Amino acid sequence: MRNTAKITTAVLAAGALTFGLSACGSGKSSSSAADTSGPLIVAASPTPHAEILNFVKDNLAKKAGLDLQVKEFTDYITPNTATEDGSVGANYFQNQPYLDDFNKKRGTHIVPVVTVHLEPLGLYSHKVKSVDALKSGATVAVPNDSVNEARALKLLASKGLITLKDGAGNEATPQDITKNPKDLKFKEVEAAQTPRSLDDVDAAVINGNYAISAGLKPAKDALVLESAKNNPYGNFLAVKKGNENDPRVKKLAKLLTSPEVKKFIEDKYQGSVIPSF
Repeated sequence: MRNTAKITTAVLAAGALTFGLSACGSGKSSSSAADTSGPLIVAASPTPHAEILNFVKDNLAKKAGLDLQVKEFTDYITPNTATEDGSVGANYFQNQPYLDDFNKKRGTHIVPVVTVHLEPLGLYSHKVKSVDALKSGATVAVPNDSVNEARALKLLASKGLITLKDGAGNEATPQDITKNPKDLKFKEVEAAQTPRSLDDVDAAVINGNYAISAGLKPAKDALVLESAKNNPYGNFLAVKKGNENDPRVKKLAKLLTSPEVKKFIEDKYQGSVIPSF
């Protein structure tokens, strides 16, 4: 699949954090800060991040003199830890509130390089066709990581389904709800599992990349969808601090914000992924 390696959470649990390194036993990668002559290896979520990177790889990178390799991850942890330890040279999957929380809690030193797109968070259901049809006591699945859970609750609050206490920020939880007219119940699940939860709950708040991977069309299928206006959750290319001026990274940043990539995003995702440049 065009030099793309899929790393599952199950494999991660088996200790694949240092994939590709144990065979040589060096603990170093060709994408490390010490060697900028090799390929740039970028960790990414499969959809849409890896798809966008592979478009760059197949259509733009060679002409720009960039040797780009893409590695897919299905979790939100390994791309950052792999970037921190040098297993990969960059990653592309996250937004600023998530990164701030990750760096704080895990002591990593990841920094953004350039914002590329927004994936609107949405509320979906297999059981009702509108928010008004949600019954009293309905169960809503939300991502269980602090930033995405807070983002999900803010989405519901913006549509009047709940009210959050003043000052509830990027670590808001259901305990911060002050008004809940429909007496909604919340089921906290791993972000990647929210699409699978749709058959077990009345509705689920799902990150855009996981919605698309599950065959959902956010612009069409979501009961409610985040607004792109003044949205702080744009997804960006990121590196370990100190690697921002790596010439390979600078080339990729320019390509990711090119007219060709903007057209690719608009044509392929039809409003489900929105260019941020």
